[in-house]
Amino acid sequence: MEKGIKKLFKSSIVTSIVLLILGALLVFESERTIVTISYVLGGILVGIGGIAIIDFIKKATSEPGKYNLDIIYGVSSIILGILIITNPHAIASIIPIVIGLSIIVISCTKLQYAFGLKESGNEIWKATMIISTISIICGMVLLFNPFKVAVGITKIAGVFIIIYAILDLSSTIALKLNINAKEEKIVEAKVIEEKTKPKKEKKTKKKDDNK
Repeated sequence: MEKGIKKLFKSSIVTSIVLLILGALLVFESERTIVTISYVLGGILVGIGGIAIIDFIKKATSEPGKYNLDIIYGVSSIILGILIITNPHAIASIIPIVIGLSIIVISCTKLQYAFGLKESGNEIWKATMIISTISIICGMVLLFNPFKVAVGITKIAGVFIIIYAILDLSSTIALKLNINAKEEKIVEAKVIEEKTKPKKEKKTKKKDDNK
């Protein structure tokens, strides 16, 4: 359980910080953020499409008629990328869905760890379960988006993303501190055990000599 949490710790911290920044940008600079995301995503798709077409041309010369799917994939990616770049506001409705799904998946993983902590008798399981549940609710709100009519949908999405990021960050740090405290106790117990061992050995030697 502790090993799994350690692996999750680094990725969870990075994800929370990235989402916290993204949430703040969506709240305070929603227009620029959406346009920037659209340009970056569109540019990536155009780039991927361009690479696919170049690969198709290279492969087509050596083995004609074998790589027709590459040209379809490349052209489709370029068209989709151009559509996103020319319609940056269209992505505003996609952002909450993608982030909502990500939040739900990560929070479900944390919820699973909460049940594991409960089974091992760790008191922190309650806090972890509550925070994970609230995070899942935030993800569900973003996913199903009941605020579609609202003008400031991106700002509302940004607020929910910030709430999740703070909750997830605090939960992850709490779990990490709990594991560190456990490890320190184990180390202390080993040190005490090592210190007491020589005394026991000396006592048994003295008894043997007396015999």
